[in-house]
Amino acid sequence: MSKLLLIDDHPVFRCGLAALIEAEADLKICGEAESVSTALQLIPKLKPDMLVLDLLLAEGDGLQLLKHLRAQGSKLPILVMSMYDEQLFAERVIKAGANGYINKTDTISHIVPAIRRVLQGRIYVSDAMADTLLQSNFNHKSPQHLSGEAKLTDRELEVYMMLGKGYSTKRIASELNLSSKTIDSHKEHIKEKLAITDNNSLIHHAVTWMMTK
Repeated sequence: MSKLLLIDDHPVFRCGLAALIEAEADLKICGEAESVSTALQLIPKLKPDMLVLDLLLAEGDGLQLLKHLRAQGSKLPILVMSMYDEQLFAERVIKAGANGYINKTDTISHIVPAIRRVLQGRIYVSDAMADTLLQSNFNHKSPQHLSGEAKLTDRELEVYMMLGKGYSTKRIASELNLSSKTIDSHKEHIKEKLAITDNNSLIHHAVTWMMTK
């Protein structure tokens, strides 16, 4: 029996996903968390065989948690399951150490196979994303040839997403353990890359982007 820890800030989604997973005889949900801090408390306590991780949490974010676990030497299999564009995030999370990425809007029939594939020690992405990743190995794109939010670094994207949730600079700094000055610097880089002229427009742009996801 493989034990899974669900890390997602939407209780209704967790409930539905848990029911889907526990319908499988060899899979079990051993716990649920909605924030980075709760997840870090539960992982050593529950000793799951795998994490199913959302990117944007009630406190902190999944990419931050993923990088922290890998920096600590954890080999725990991690499947990132998020509503955000696979083309924008799949390669990022895999490079950060995830074992797979699946979009929440994907069909239900793909979820359990994705979990099983990751538990087997293999990488899971959609067929379309696998083609994209394969092509990227042969056609390396420099940042200036990327478009939109794809130009942003992982940290800039984290800041951008938090701005889209309505977080203040102070709150973003607190959640990412950075100074407000550093967050302001990230905001300037984001504006430059997205051709945005002022902070109000940046916030509007981020909120609008988040609402479309």
